[in-house]
Amino acid sequence: MITEKRMRKSKANVLLGMSGGIDSCTSAYLLKKQGFNVTGVTLAMFNENNPDFKQNVKDAQDTCRLLDIPHLVFNVEKDFKQYVINYFISEYEAGRTPNPCVICNRYVKFEGLLTKADELGIEYISTGHYASVEKKNNRYLLKRGIDDKKDQSYFLYNLTQEQLSRSIFPLGQYTKEQVREIAIKNKLPASHKSESQEICFIKDNNYKKYINENKTKNLPKGEFVDTKGNVIGEHTGITNYTIGQRRKLGISTGEPMYVLSIDGENNRIVLGTNEELFSTQLTAKDLNWIMIDKLEDEMKVKAKIRYGAKPAEAVVSPLNNNTAKVIFSLPQRAVTKGQAVVFYDEQYVVGGGIIS
Repeated sequence: MITEKRMRKSKANVLLGMSGGIDSCTSAYLLKKQGFNVTGVTLAMFNENNPDFKQNVKDAQDTCRLLDIPHLVFNVEKDFKQYVINYFISEYEAGRTPNPCVICNRYVKFEGLLTKADELGIEYISTGHYASVEKKNNRYLLKRGIDDKKDQSYFLYNLTQEQLSRSIFPLGQYTKEQVREIAIKNKLPASHKSESQEICFIKDNNYKKYINENKTKNLPKGEFVDTKGNVIGEHTGITNYTIGQRRKLGISTGEPMYVLSIDGENNRIVLGTNEELFSTQLTAKDLNWIMIDKLEDEMKVKAKIRYGAKPAEAVVSPLNNNTAKVIFSLPQRAVTKGQAVVFYDEQYVVGGGIIS
């Protein structure tokens, strides 16, 4: 959504992050139509010689040429490796399941866009995320996109007030179907493209192979144990498993067994029944608040424990060292350390943190 203030400032300069996909290319069209001076930029996060990246750059360039706006390529490979790839690998090596997009958005994409915008003297930045920003009571609020299937506010909960104050999300008031229709109608080069893959830097989403090829330490076999600590089998390395997994465990116990927890320090994986996967509380760390400056007292929220989860009623209470306890009204299945938990008040993001 573009606020009234920003609409009045038509002819304002905007730096748009363009992956070459249908969402960012349609965003370029919408921003220009609304009167902004748009500059497109593609962030080179890894291997610029990658054929897929080259094609994405071409699609972004072709879109900018069609719309008669400039296009740049900005290399952020060093930051991407430091903040995203290294983080991704180290979290899996510790037995946690990270969400690299959350980290990438704050520390690479939005920080990279702001750095380049400042360098070019450009006031606003923009991306093709399905969300919107509103200003209320001197705070910049993050609002869910209207398309429930595509809403990406979950991935943006970690943005700062500075980042939100300068961000424009043109797609917040559109559905994916509407965006595709706009792209086709206006013959944008990316209109033929399908959805991008889940983890951009891992081919075919085969993260297990990627981790094994890029691991920083030996990941030996270890013990499967039950909830009482009894050894019931052998695992092939903790990075090959995630919470809730049932298939490819390689053991037979007479009943279906699921991964309940991963103990990276002791190289153990705890297995149990589906019923034992459910829990009513969690602790979150590294909190970032958007709707409020700081959590002073307990608050009723709707909480999402992963991107695909439905928001669930919960109470979040402050603890020490920027952590919080979250207690759910109903048990949640497969709460996973390393994933983000994001808190909502109706359509607005209150804040969020990392499950610990």
